[in-house]
Amino acid sequence: MITTDFVPGSPCWLDLGAPDVQAAAAFYGGVFGWQYESMDAGEGMEGGMFRNDGKTVAGLGKLTEEGARSAWMIYYAVTDADATTRAVEEAGGTVRVPPTQLDEWGRMAQYSDPLGGQFAVWQPGTDKGVDLVDEPGSLSWTELYTSDAAAAKQFYGSVFGWQFSDMEMPGGGGTYTLITPAGLPEGRMHGGLMQMAEADLALAHGRPYWHPVFAVADCDDAVARVTASGGNVQMGPDDAEGVGRLAVCLDPSNADFVVLAPPAG
Repeated sequence: MITTDFVPGSPCWLDLGAPDVQAAAAFYGGVFGWQYESMDAGEGMEGGMFRNDGKTVAGLGKLTEEGARSAWMIYYAVTDADATTRAVEEAGGTVRVPPTQLDEWGRMAQYSDPLGGQFAVWQPGTDKGVDLVDEPGSLSWTELYTSDAAAAKQFYGSVFGWQFSDMEMPGGGGTYTLITPAGLPEGRMHGGLMQMAEADLALAHGRPYWHPVFAVADCDDAVARVTASGGNVQMGPDDAEGVGRLAVCLDPSNADFVVLAPPAG
């Protein structure tokens, strides 16, 4: 369960790097009904905010990094971005963007884990993060696909102090690891990680990657909107016992995300 109190180590923000900002805005507007609000990003940068009924749910910016794929970046709340940067480096990760002050709003930094999975942190100033979570059309879960679950647990546990609990997936589908912020009960778990073969991580050329899970009222309807808007479906829709009905989707630029409708009742 993701909440907007944004305790340290919990997801608090996400943004999409897209090669065509207007096309991405149209796609996600068609899928989730999001409204896109363009903002002056400065220095010729193009970007803005996605809102759901006036509440900020994500950011959108033009993909500018040479050779990078279009993808969602998930930010985790921290109290000290400099201390987190040191922890990342000590645990074997790489600093992609050092701690950077964004006016009075807060400080951000971006990293790669030791196997190449990209993630980011946000040290809040006046801006704590997104306004809406765990409701249809907003972030409800975060997920890491990795080729080495044990290494991922060691790294992220060292950086964020996350607590992990393993569960066996139905039908012999392997082990899924649930993630909970440090010191909180399992009812506050906010994500999971799953080990996969490098061949199944083709989207990131064999490297691990994080993606967001968005809550929807009706999974099949959301999937129909994805395909009607020019996206594709990698997997599903499928029912997951105790979780809900979900599908793994790609937008027209192959940025991946999941749509999840909770179980009925």
